[in-house]
Amino acid sequence: MAFVVAEPCVKCKYTDCVSVCPVDCFYEGANFLVIHPDECIDCGACEPVCPTKAIFPEDDLPAKWKPYTELNRDLSTKWPVINKQKDPLPEAEEFKEKEDKRALLSMEPFKP
Repeated sequence: MAFVVAEPCVKCKYTDCVSVCPVDCFYEGANFLVIHPDECIDCGACEPVCPTKAIFPEDDLPAKWKPYTELNRDLSTKWPVINKQKDPLPEAEEFKEKEDKRALLSMEPFKP
């Protein structure tokens, strides 16, 4: 069982999780992070440090966010790895508590 990044991360992209991950299994999109399920070692270090509470064990992922399991699997093979903490998106605080952000998720990879 891997951990999954769900909708609360959209338009925030805090990277506290990246700084504690011992295996570099996070991948970075333009406005979202994902976890590669085959690389995640299920250590759980990322879950408690997420400011938006966007990370869940796959079996505990709320039903409304089940599609994020496949999104994490798919996008982690297309986006670049991120292994260092960086500043969140400028609009992170504005979007931190918002719901129904799926339509705002960019499928584009992060571009420096």
